[in-house]
Amino acid sequence: MTYIDIIERVVADKAEGLRSAANEIWSFAEIRYEEYKSAALLADLLEAEGFAVERRAGGIETAFVASYGKGQPVVAVLGEFDALPNLSQEGDVAGYKPVVPGGNGHGCGHNLLGVGSLAAALALKACKDELGLAGTVRFYGCPAEEGGGGKAFMAREGLFDGVDVAFTWHPWDENLAYHARMLATNQVYFTFRGVSAHAGFEPHLGRSALDAVELMNVGANFLREHIVQDGRIHYAITDTGGKAPNVVQSQAEVLYKVRAPLMDQVRDITERVTDVARGAALMTGTEVEITFDAASADLIPNATLAGMIHQELDKIGGASFSNSEKEFAAEIQRTFPRDVQARIEKRGTILSGHVNELVEKPTFLHGSTDVGDVSWIVPTGQVYMATSAYGTPPHSWQMVAQGKTSYAHKGMLQAGKVMAAAAARCLQDSELIGRARQEHVRELGGASYKPLIPLETKPMKVR
Repeated sequence: MTYIDIIERVVADKAEGLRSAANEIWSFAEIRYEEYKSAALLADLLEAEGFAVERRAGGIETAFVASYGKGQPVVAVLGEFDALPNLSQEGDVAGYKPVVPGGNGHGCGHNLLGVGSLAAALALKACKDELGLAGTVRFYGCPAEEGGGGKAFMAREGLFDGVDVAFTWHPWDENLAYHARMLATNQVYFTFRGVSAHAGFEPHLGRSALDAVELMNVGANFLREHIVQDGRIHYAITDTGGKAPNVVQSQAEVLYKVRAPLMDQVRDITERVTDVARGAALMTGTEVEITFDAASADLIPNATLAGMIHQELDKIGGASFSNSEKEFAAEIQRTFPRDVQARIEKRGTILSGHVNELVEKPTFLHGSTDVGDVSWIVPTGQVYMATSAYGTPPHSWQMVAQGKTSYAHKGMLQAGKVMAAAAARCLQDSELIGRARQEHVRELGGASYKPLIPLETKPMKVR
């Protein structure tokens, strides 16, 4: 019996329970560092399957590490399970219909991500047992990918040290071995405090924190021209100070997000943004408090793992979909913006079962992920699998609506199979791991991992 045979059998046998777990996490819809039920569900399932589980790993309440076996190589599977705020949506409905107005929802499919990785870990355990393979299977329960930098905090605490190779995946609208670079990023709160006063009678006695926020934003706008080409500066005003225009606002806050191709570039840009904030405080006679929120490193690609994942994806294939599944997916597509619909019509795809060609040279994407922190420490491979209608925008109600569909579950289980197959290859082939590690060393070019997150910063829930 081959490792593929074992994986297919195990995932088929456990499919009903895996689908149920994904639906439960979808219904929990817990956001960054509040994923208590979701983390407990996954940890309990792994414990029941014979894994030794370390809860509150690294001192992070909703992080955990589950291990099976001992010794080298250590092969890791990364799972996520956090939702997004303000994306509440009923499932299996092709129209905007929040369950709870302003509530949370799985707009990036992490209910599927965590359980797909669980499927991989369970199938890999069976391969290890039935084929008599040496080594350790490790599942990392990773909270707060959405803006919270969960893996970055875990990496800072040394949780990925000693891992030989890591695998993860992401729900998508196509099937591919992911081979890309992504931007490093961080998030910093700037809270300005001034003096309130009557804006009509005694404005000269006031010191406006809101003015400071606005001046900071103006300064940052001018700064944008003078940073690296692929750098980004984003902001959101999180506190305007109040709703009364006849009051000089004594407190206001803005959250800044900086991105750049390299961590050192993020550090440099952030220092310049911080200088702008200090200048705004000086101009307005206010004080500024600076609170570091979260960060993630740039993503280091690994062609060795990407090529091997593509081979396993080709063997296993994308999911097959029924006519009723395609009909619902087409209904979802009709809710997309016109430009997206035009692209869909040109492509002619409703649900993708096709496996994309491997991209030999890593692409460059302007997003960010805390998988980047893991990729600095250990060679990391990723697969993306179709779990939604082609063209579905991430972080949308449409993504939430499809999170419990039968076709989402199919993609999730296929992803689990591909990761398990890739990981099983590594358990059987030490030379493969060696090639991946050699490439990893070359990619780093002598650099070592230095977390963007300061030592004194602790994981922070949504403010």
